[in-house]
Amino acid sequence: MPRELTAEHKRKCVEICQRLLDRYKNEGEEFLSRIVTGDETWVYHYEPESKRQSMEWKHPGSPAKKFKIQPSAGKVMLTLFWDLKGPILEDYLEKGRTINSARYSDLLANNLKPAVRTKRRGLLSKKVLLLHDNARPHTASHTVETINHLDFEVLEHAAYSPDLAPSDYHLFGPLKNALRGRRFSTDKDVREAVHKWLRDQPKPFFLEGIHKLVDHWTKCIEKEGDYVEK
Repeated sequence: MPRELTAEHKRKCVEICQRLLDRYKNEGEEFLSRIVTGDETWVYHYEPESKRQSMEWKHPGSPAKKFKIQPSAGKVMLTLFWDLKGPILEDYLEKGRTINSARYSDLLANNLKPAVRTKRRGLLSKKVLLLHDNARPHTASHTVETINHLDFEVLEHAAYSPDLAPSDYHLFGPLKNALRGRRFSTDKDVREAVHKWLRDQPKPFFLEGIHKLVDHWTKCIEKEGDYVEK
């Protein structure tokens, strides 16, 4: 369930969305083309099918489930950076390791920047607009120093706003739905499945995800800071 937003959260969200929308209106598609968005999520070795998926293959005589199946203990943390053209960088951490400021900063400096240089020629000179949420590894002082050194610009992001984060509202859901019900024996199998799914998505999929930002900023303002989708 979404977090209950205070009046102050809503006010700040409207202000941020208005500034971003104004910038889009002034800069147009060039603004969206410079956005590189990143986020993290756990991908499990096995995650049960949703109730809806399960019903798609069951027939009326199928036995009812008597217990709830939980995700497997095995899991991999995916950190993904992408833009309107598609994925730029995938990074994986096995269970037991976590993203902290040092790890995230290293990822930005030694992996993301070289990937942008190789895969998005000319973007570094235009300046990357980095869109990520306000998780501690993203906002810690060491991370901020690294981002400044890289000459990236961080776009404002309202607190508790997954509906304004492209990976949350557009990408991670379809990815996990595609993997539900499949069993993976190793972390490598998970990585390969995620990579294949990302590679198989048509280019308009990523373009649509970034373009939805404009709609979500607009709706946030119209809803006076409340969630765009609940």
